[in-house]
Amino acid sequence: MIELPYEFAGSAAANPGAPRTPDLVWGHGLSNSRRIEDVAPYIDWSRVPARVVRYDARGHGDAPSTPDPAEYHWDGLARDQLALADRLGLDRYIAAGASMGCGTAIHAALLAPARISALILVIPPTAWETRAAQTQQWYKSADVLLAKGVEPLIRNLPALPRPDPFVDDADYLDRRAATLRSWDVTRLAQVYRGAAGADLPPRDAIATITQPALILAWTGDPAHPAVTAEALARLLPHNELHLATTADDLAQWTDLVAAFVATQSIPGHTVATKP
Repeated sequence: MIELPYEFAGSAAANPGAPRTPDLVWGHGLSNSRRIEDVAPYIDWSRVPARVVRYDARGHGDAPSTPDPAEYHWDGLARDQLALADRLGLDRYIAAGASMGCGTAIHAALLAPARISALILVIPPTAWETRAAQTQQWYKSADVLLAKGVEPLIRNLPALPRPDPFVDDADYLDRRAATLRSWDVTRLAQVYRGAAGADLPPRDAIATITQPALILAWTGDPAHPAVTAEALARLLPHNELHLATTADDLAQWTDLVAAFVATQSIPGHTVATKP
């Protein structure tokens, strides 16, 4: 097991001894990191009434890389997350994450159900039948990276479908390009190959998860199709699903997360949310 770099965020982080909701552990998406997410975060953590643990996943950001692709599968990343929770003394926490981090959270809920109090699943990625095409794309991208570097991938960005909330975002492609250029190509190829072998757990296993879940997804993105989010909503017995089709919808995600987290208050405590 490796040691993952982390930091605290959230409105409760300044006073960890204060009454609060359970801690929230946030996992970023593939090829992201704490630093990259800070450029254009989906969630304003300063408005979320919890102590939030943000960390760099294996092979990302300031976290060390390891050579075995299987260690980058989402169940392996879930074991990393649970080890980080052990290191921080978190007996029970809200598992949250985007894309790869979403897959990590779901696997964590199955590996250690007593440890996870709730789930926040943001832009669930391709899964099951839709995963095969994405798998081939990750292998192809890894081969291109090692043979020619990031520039061919950057030149291809305009041809890729853009999630609906970003159709009018003038800086979207520049941010994507900057993310790719920030990587060491060997490390990036390694995590792409790890992602190629990753998938969500089987549907019947997910149906056994009883923790409440907030599912936030967007439309127009084949890598994070709405059908995955809708399938999770059918499988998880206690959930709420929100689909973002516009930038205004996306801007509501912080409020949705803050309201959901507030409902997870530790019995006997109250948490005041920021207006």
